[in-house]
Amino acid sequence: MFKDLFVASDEEVKIRIARSASPTLKPRFDSIDLLRGLVMVLMALDHVRDYFTNVQFNPLDLSQTTVQLFLTRWVTHFCAPVFVFLAGTGAFLSMGRGKSKHDVAKFLLSRGLWLVFLEFTLVRIGWTFSLVDTILVAQVIWVIGMSMVFLSFLIYLPFKALATFSIVIILTHNLFDGVTPEQFGSFSWLWIVLHNFDQINLGSGYTLFMGYPLIPWIGVMAAGYCFGTLYNLETEKRKRILFWLGTGIIAGFVLLRLFDFYDDANKWTSQKNFIFTLLDFIDTTKYPPSLLFLLMTLGPSILFLFLLEKTKLITKSQSFFVVFGRVPLFYYLLHIPVIHLLAVLVANATGVNPGFMFGSYPFFWETDWGYSLFIIYLVWLVVVIGLYPLCHLYNNFKRKRKSKLLSYL
Repeated sequence: MFKDLFVASDEEVKIRIARSASPTLKPRFDSIDLLRGLVMVLMALDHVRDYFTNVQFNPLDLSQTTVQLFLTRWVTHFCAPVFVFLAGTGAFLSMGRGKSKHDVAKFLLSRGLWLVFLEFTLVRIGWTFSLVDTILVAQVIWVIGMSMVFLSFLIYLPFKALATFSIVIILTHNLFDGVTPEQFGSFSWLWIVLHNFDQINLGSGYTLFMGYPLIPWIGVMAAGYCFGTLYNLETEKRKRILFWLGTGIIAGFVLLRLFDFYDDANKWTSQKNFIFTLLDFIDTTKYPPSLLFLLMTLGPSILFLFLLEKTKLITKSQSFFVVFGRVPLFYYLLHIPVIHLLAVLVANATGVNPGFMFGSYPFFWETDWGYSLFIIYLVWLVVVIGLYPLCHLYNNFKRKRKSKLLSYL
């Protein structure tokens, strides 16, 4: 069964691409857009928490946190892996909509560089309302962009080689956790960019904080590209593979985490009660993402795709998320400045000087500002519901215009 995903020959892959271009097939898969939209909505919850929380400690710190606070942070761990993975899937599926491999490679390269540019300009302005801050943060848009750049070359590999590359990167990258940047001397910055959650001194007082080093994210996007071949299979066959693949990844996570002998810096231990022990069990390392972190997030996500296929129906409420999933970058570029602006307005309205909200990312703030989880969830709902009409309008506009330029937003 799994040979359909990982052992397909290049000729078989070409046949599947040709079949997917058939006018009898849907040009998009609602299940993929729905999953992407769902994680985009969850991403807004995490960013609202960044701007509005009154918690001055890590929400995953079991010595201080509550179950509700822990889960509010933990559930957003699904966002980056799913977003990166499905970006690769979307690249593969675009070849079934009339694009050649060369067209896709050019688009991946140009869009990837565009995303890197956006990370350090518009995205940075949205986060800080400033361009003079001396700290630059390479976050998820950066790593998606750079992964697209690498994928634009990797897709020319034979399919089996690309599938093998992606799996090897994901499975083995933690073997290098003991390698330190200092071991590379003057090239220490390169190891940070590739593998370390650390900062790089850029000179002239500027610092680049590498929140998302490239490894293993390049492998995750490449795996998503290979995963796209499933959507050119017959529906029932695809559903079987989605079920067993998702279930197998989840089982792999449970077994590896149970014995805890490989890859995660945060070893789980018995806590004060069963619930907190379970929370420690699922508290895996995100920065940079461990193998366990990726298994924990991608396994359930693939199983969720199976469940969506199983129901054979996208309801009206689910269509709400589909809209966000079809305009993810447009939504991303809007939601951060909107949340930031709301924080400034609320601070002004409540007599708090919002000066600290300008010129710095919220996770670097040192202040007593903030509200409880109830307010955070309320603001989150306001943001998501408020952005829906704009995303809906842009989705319709983008669908009708069919402009290549619009594919960059």
